[in-house]
Amino acid sequence: MKLNAKLIIIMLSLLVLTLLTLFMLNQFSQNALVNEIQDSSQEISKAIQMSIEDLTSNTETSRLNDYLIKARDKGISEINIINTEGEIVDSSDPEKIGKKRELKKLEKGVHAVKRTDERPALSHKPYEVVVPVIVGDEQLGYVQINMLLDNISDIQRENFIRRLFATGMVFTVGIALTIFLARRYTTPIKDLVEYFKRVSAGDLSVTIPVENNNEIGEMAAGFNNMVGKLREREALEKRLYEAEHLSRVGQLASGIAHEIRNPLNYISLAIDHLRTEMLPCCGDKASELEELTAKIKEEVRRANYMVVNFMNYGRPLKLRRAEVAYTELLAKVLPLVQNRLTEQQIVLKQQIPSDLPPLWIDGELFRNCILNFLTNASQAMPEGGSITLGASLEDKRLKLFFKDEGRGIAPDDLNKIFQPYFTTKDVGIGLGLAITERIIKEHSGSIEVESAIGKGTTFTVYLPIQPTES
Repeated sequence: MKLNAKLIIIMLSLLVLTLLTLFMLNQFSQNALVNEIQDSSQEISKAIQMSIEDLTSNTETSRLNDYLIKARDKGISEINIINTEGEIVDSSDPEKIGKKRELKKLEKGVHAVKRTDERPALSHKPYEVVVPVIVGDEQLGYVQINMLLDNISDIQRENFIRRLFATGMVFTVGIALTIFLARRYTTPIKDLVEYFKRVSAGDLSVTIPVENNNEIGEMAAGFNNMVGKLREREALEKRLYEAEHLSRVGQLASGIAHEIRNPLNYISLAIDHLRTEMLPCCGDKASELEELTAKIKEEVRRANYMVVNFMNYGRPLKLRRAEVAYTELLAKVLPLVQNRLTEQQIVLKQQIPSDLPPLWIDGELFRNCILNFLTNASQAMPEGGSITLGASLEDKRLKLFFKDEGRGIAPDDLNKIFQPYFTTKDVGIGLGLAITERIIKEHSGSIEVESAIGKGTTFTVYLPIQPTES
């Protein structure tokens, strides 16, 4: 429901409730007032009747005192019986019996008189009722009744207080309800202001829960829609920036890599020439020189291969798959890093079952992956430790894992380590794991990483088994 509709309903409800309350109180007051007037009239009639009986009878016993005790509750304060000569022959006040009243000053009917005694300030003016007593054609005297209309006034005053109290209660409830609704609607508005401040400060992770369909809910939905578009725009700008950055870095790297290939080719030719010219002259050292030049040749070839991959990073890889035993692959890779591992006092452990099926991979590309894992592990353990190479067959997939006891990777960096050019090392350009992930995915595999600061890192690679048809 809309806010305007709720406010209108509240105001109309307050108006109807006020009118209904005042109407009910007015009806109650009128009924009470009518009943009080009827009771007073009946008491006046009884007083007049009793006075006439006392005036016309010869009894000397006065019943006025006894009657006045009951009649005081209805406002009758005094009853006097006056004969035709102005003498008070009977009275509810015994002290007034025998006193004279001037008949000329007696006003027939009902009229107000001045106070002759001290009454509370809230008491109203006294009234006097003078009724002539006529039997047949003869006037026997007068009946004077003094009365106060305090009961009726009390009823009116109580009714006024009730109406005032009821009106105050209705408006108090209305004000309380208005304050409640005001807080209920101003609190989400304040929250919206805080959310706007966070968004203006650059925090686009804000999402406001939409709880209803009123103006606040529409505003929250619009705000979420706006923030969603801002997030999409920010993500697009970030991708464009990264693409532009990668493009520039790629162009620069491609040029550098092209320049590196020339000295690599020269080194390879020089090694071939040295092997041809120097080996016959080495004698006993020929085998050692042959092994050394072969390693240099292999490293040059690997470096050239990495340069080619680096130049072709943005292009699709061309896999040359073949069946390769994992142990044979490690036998070609481990000698290249053994000297470094020995210098850093790193122990290499292998947990590879003998019946492990062969890998259906591109051997050259996968050698680079293993070298990247071992290089990263050794760089994470400058003070020594152990590296575990494991393999197993799980759910018709080959599982390879590389576990070290190094420094570990910060949780905030875990989702960034496979991004191109991201690195936390002082040396390196941050392409090793990015190229490794790409090679594994090109083999239809997957890679997972688990790490804890101070406890080490484990990279797990899953590769499919060679298809039967292949």
